[in-house]
Amino acid sequence: MARTKPADPTESRLVKVILDDPTLAPASAPIEHERKAAIQNLVEENYFVLANGTKGPYELCLGIIETRLVFDVRSPTDEPLAEFVLPLEPFRKIMRDYFVVYDSYFRAIKTLTASQIETIDVGRRSLHDEGAEALRERLSDRVEIDLNTARRLFSLICALYQRR
Repeated sequence: MARTKPADPTESRLVKVILDDPTLAPASAPIEHERKAAIQNLVEENYFVLANGTKGPYELCLGIIETRLVFDVRSPTDEPLAEFVLPLEPFRKIMRDYFVVYDSYFRAIKTLTASQIETIDVGRRSLHDEGAEALRERLSDRVEIDLNTARRLFSLICALYQRR
């Protein structure tokens, strides 16, 4: 069920996203850069509203416990607002396919023609959209996010699990 968007846009957004480092696998420099870029893109523009009615702005701490993503949502004064866990098993196939196409895309940039690269990029974007829609659906009883926020959050989740 769609909720009414708050009149004040600061009540419906993430203003800070941090990663619970102890729960994450060590990252190479390129992966660390991708994580930081994904966080910056997410914070720059997002729509995020807790389903429990608690207004934002929000700060989000993401962590990983085994095969689950932990969302710890807090106020800017560090008051706990919500915590929920998202099993990542339903995303495994989408993420695996996304990584294959993602790697193909970056290899293609070096050797293929523009039309061949565009074909690969269409597949990459399609998988990205599929992952974002699945994420919105799985989170819908806890938080309302728009498609662009879901895309950015999916990018961050992929960056958390990326191996390079």
